[in-house]
Amino acid sequence: MSGSTILTLPHLEAQPRDVRGLAESARDKLIVSALRLNGKWRVLSRFRDDTWQFHVKATNSLAADRYIRFQRLPVAFRSEMKEIVYRYTRRGRSGGARPEASTVRALVHGQLPPFLQHLETLGIRSLREVNEAVCKSYVDRAKAELRGRKGKPLTANTLEKRFSAVEALYEISQFTAAPMPEHPWPGETAGTLAGLSGGETRGTAARTARTPIIPDNIFSRLFQAAWDVVQDGDKLLELRDELQTVDIDPGPQSDSARYSAKNSHLEDRGWSGGVTALRTALTDLRIACYIVVASLSGCRNHEIALVRTGGYYSTVDDDGEVYWWMRSESLKTDEGQTEWMIPEAAVEALKVMDRFAAPYQELLKKEIRRRRKTDPADPEIASAEQHLNSVFVGLDLKKDKQVRTLSKQHWNYELKRFMQSREIAWTLASHQFRRTFAFYAARSQFGDLRYLKEHFKHWSIDMAHAYALNEHLAVDLFMDIQFELDDIKVGVVTGWFEDGSLLAGGYGASLMQWRQGREITLFRTRGDMIRTIAESTAIRSNGHAWCTADDNLCVGNLDVTRCGGGGGCDNAVIDTHHVPIYNGLYAHLAEMRGRDDIGPGGRRRVERDLQRCRDVLTELGHDPLVATA
Repeated sequence: MSGSTILTLPHLEAQPRDVRGLAESARDKLIVSALRLNGKWRVLSRFRDDTWQFHVKATNSLAADRYIRFQRLPVAFRSEMKEIVYRYTRRGRSGGARPEASTVRALVHGQLPPFLQHLETLGIRSLREVNEAVCKSYVDRAKAELRGRKGKPLTANTLEKRFSAVEALYEISQFTAAPMPEHPWPGETAGTLAGLSGGETRGTAARTARTPIIPDNIFSRLFQAAWDVVQDGDKLLELRDELQTVDIDPGPQSDSARYSAKNSHLEDRGWSGGVTALRTALTDLRIACYIVVASLSGCRNHEIALVRTGGYYSTVDDDGEVYWWMRSESLKTDEGQTEWMIPEAAVEALKVMDRFAAPYQELLKKEIRRRRKTDPADPEIASAEQHLNSVFVGLDLKKDKQVRTLSKQHWNYELKRFMQSREIAWTLASHQFRRTFAFYAARSQFGDLRYLKEHFKHWSIDMAHAYALNEHLAVDLFMDIQFELDDIKVGVVTGWFEDGSLLAGGYGASLMQWRQGREITLFRTRGDMIRTIAESTAIRSNGHAWCTADDNLCVGNLDVTRCGGGGGCDNAVIDTHHVPIYNGLYAHLAEMRGRDDIGPGGRRRVERDLQRCRDVLTELGHDPLVATA
């Protein structure tokens, strides 16, 4: 902390963007960070401080994320790193926005220390002394480094982060008194040095490669387990609230006497296990509500953390259709106040959390009143106010039972505990829900939406329609869904071009013929060809074929066999994935063939459809007679 100086916004904005040319006394007085409290600006840290404190917007962050501790860095580089961090926080990198405190901390305490320690071992005491050979030796050392009990080398993504940090250091150092004299690796990039291709470097491919999709069987068990807990939420909260009256019975009571009285009350109400079991059940209730909301909204952890009491509402369109919305805030995209379409199941979980959080919010208000009475300029007041009305909160037992929004790290711990208690074998983390949501939303276009469909009737809504309903909609979630949709389409098209694969249907026959021609040479690589076809072709599943029609006029959904076997459709692709479907159709039609109550027209229709199914199965290398034997 750097005193209680009161400032104005113009004073803060007038400070220099870097410290070059400043006298040491003027430099040390520079304000690094400040916050607005009771309408006035208050200094948190100055340049001279060895620890810099920042005001963090994300309420799901740890308290440690607010601090940059220069005493953790090699002594020789502390002064230069202060210049680096000051410039970085004031201006960011070239072409980029000013970074959040968590980004700065990740650079200073996570990604750069290995490089600075490497310089120290080489006897280098200033960034001025760093050259290409020194940086090359760091690359070699990082690639040779082994981590973990099994001594595995660093992953390509980890290496890319470390090398990118050195590039950032070089760029920012040009605005300090000790600039690195040359680019760390001229003609190369952090990604290529790490072994990543250009498309993977610092992009979506690298991000999604690190985020697994929760498998079907795991996701269904997880969601059902959480949903069962949510449905018992009101009963659990009734018991919790009743115990408050046990605490305030007249007469002095020891802690053991109060504990015994609570256990007796719970036993009278039919609850077994006493207070300890109820506390565990309430913790499970909170994590179960999180699982339901995360599963059905696709929100990031910090976006759920910013949900407030009553953060949901409904609208009705012209056709009487009811839509539910959840309000929050997105810091990732700087969209500010943002809303997500959610099903009623998520609303039920949020209502439970409103009630869950009520006593916590009362404790938080008491803390703020106490701090204001002690010191109206206490910066912790602003920190506490960030969590007012948040519903996903808990007690910080390490800090006098302060009420704060749960951190991402705590959520990941609770998610793992929830999985273990239900004997579900999967290493679950909070960031997996968003990609899993996007994956299933994309897959719903392919007729493969399963256990969540009953909870969410609007999965197939298109982006234009959704945005017309709500201009504050989280558009970036639709982009993630589109990324997953693109990946699925690439996977489908890849199957069409596998060696020896057979295709039926009008468009399938065209692809078979095209595969044998020379048109493939129009593309540089097979991968380019597949990506081009996937991006330029409308592909969706109608259950019995891949439909490539770019309108909704196709009658294949009503006349199933029209997609293949001479049905006259030029848009269908049928592959071996659909063989069981046509086997079943053929068997049912063969059974219908022997009926005498379908009339001449019905028999002609059955014979026509039998022939179409027979043609499809034959084109796919299957004998329908054997299939139905």
